[in-house]
Amino acid sequence: MLERDPRRSVPIPPIVDPVPDDGQTAPPNPDSPAPVPDDPRPPLVVVAGPTAVGKTAAAVALARRFGGEIVNADSRLLYQGLDIGTAKPTTEERGGVPHHLIDVLDPAKDLSLARYQDLALATIRAIHARDRLPFLVGGTPLYVNAVVEGWRIPRVPPDPALRAALEADAAEHGLPTLTARLAAVDPAAAARSGTNLRRVIRALEVFAATGVPMSALEGKGPAPFAALELALTMPRDALHRRIDARTDESFRRGLIDEVRALLAAGLPPDAPSLGAIGYRQLLPHLRGDEPLTDAVARINADTRRYVRHQETWLRRNPRLLRLDVTEAGWLDRAAAAVAAFLAARSIPGGTALPKG
Repeated sequence: MLERDPRRSVPIPPIVDPVPDDGQTAPPNPDSPAPVPDDPRPPLVVVAGPTAVGKTAAAVALARRFGGEIVNADSRLLYQGLDIGTAKPTTEERGGVPHHLIDVLDPAKDLSLARYQDLALATIRAIHARDRLPFLVGGTPLYVNAVVEGWRIPRVPPDPALRAALEADAAEHGLPTLTARLAAVDPAAAARSGTNLRRVIRALEVFAATGVPMSALEGKGPAPFAALELALTMPRDALHRRIDARTDESFRRGLIDEVRALLAAGLPPDAPSLGAIGYRQLLPHLRGDEPLTDAVARINADTRRYVRHQETWLRRNPRLLRLDVTEAGWLDRAAAAVAAFLAARSIPGGTALPKG
């Protein structure tokens, strides 16, 4: 297992407006959710948004104000040793706020969505038991939805031999062969998986292990928490400039040396962690197959493509309270929304939470 390098990382750009600490609450946002005094579920605050929008800095400010702890919902931050390319928050950037589910996974290993859900739910419940407010923070849509919506996920462990055989089949005969095989046993999963080889293989894997279509095992359970979901946004052109600046800063901080160190420590180039944006694009350059300028351009392009995926998810979520971080007073409005959400709420069996 690799040790995390304590040096690092890419500073998160400062948020525009600090949360006032004089005890004065900003005027409530008319779009803020009204408190639900009779909701027996424990509270959870989600801070979501696209890559590079400033989720960590905002969540730290809010968590410090409302007695919170942060639970990571970014798949890349799970990995040990991937610090610079993931913009993993430094000790200073964490601002004294406890952070959970960061640096918990060996970079040579993978983590299923079901396992992440189990870890996140256990962590959130432990935070509640300490009379603290959990903040679920990150930009991996599947992670956020699995926790907030109480997804039912098949608990089928990976079968490396079956996966290798299916990948070889797809390489030899083409993906449509596997898709047709899946459609014969689980048409819903085949339609949903489309041309995503990984999803097709997973659905076949679940059926092989259980004899039950994966689509029949999945679904949304009762939502386990009363959740306030904040979505940080900014205009697309401004976000692209921030992405480019973050990429440039990652190279100044030593991203190439970080990837070289991971490979020198024995991490194979096809390890799950090196599939992350910022890492896989550098591998051809480190093999001598292409210039660095091409790798940098592809990192920015792939990040922008992923941001479009995140933004599509955000647009489809009607629960989100959207906050444009380029507008004056946006963080005050976020704090007012959290205060309104927490009014008349308490951690089950514990003391009342701060109201801001």
